[in-house]
Amino acid sequence: MFQNTTRPRGRPRSFDEKDALEKATQVFRSKGYDGVTIDDLVAGMGVKRPTLYSVFGDKRTIFLRALRAYAEAKGARAAQALFSPPSLRDSLAGFLKHAVESATPEGSAPGCLLLCVAPLVDDAEVRQFLHDAVAAGVALVERRFCDGISTGEIPPDFPVAARASQVLDLSRGLTMRAQMGAPRKTLLNDAAEAADLVILPRRGNAKPED
Repeated sequence: MFQNTTRPRGRPRSFDEKDALEKATQVFRSKGYDGVTIDDLVAGMGVKRPTLYSVFGDKRTIFLRALRAYAEAKGARAAQALFSPPSLRDSLAGFLKHAVESATPEGSAPGCLLLCVAPLVDDAEVRQFLHDAVAAGVALVERRFCDGISTGEIPPDFPVAARASQVLDLSRGLTMRAQMGAPRKTLLNDAAEAADLVILPRRGNAKPED
């Protein structure tokens, strides 16, 4: 292998872009989109104003970049929580518990950038991003239900699409309750119980009692 001996032009950056975007996420989570100013971002991200504009852009651009990075990281962790456990019930519980844990981090405002901040932003690109993110989340849960059908944990006529949407609704509900101040322990217990409810058979499929 040949090493590139060309020296980079200018001085190296004194900050990490990924870390700066994570800090921007915390600013938006704590103040909402409309409540954030450029001064807030300068202070929160730890960069100077000229650097902020040249590297990250304006407030809207920073929000979109932070939103995409946040969604990618959260989606990867959610997928791991959903597909790591061997049983369907534990997978659903893990997915919902992840929603609670990501909405109640220590040292950060409760809630979620995707569910509690972005929906209030009046921007077509943000709305489309959220629409696509929800669709991807539903498809992910549908895939796990299909795996459950293949392993015989749930019947072939299980309402996959409807229950997958319900799981996402439960995830959003737990997140919103976290933002309103519900204790993490309570929400984690509710997440575990909700997983049991999701895989209950439909009444029409229930076996008659002896």
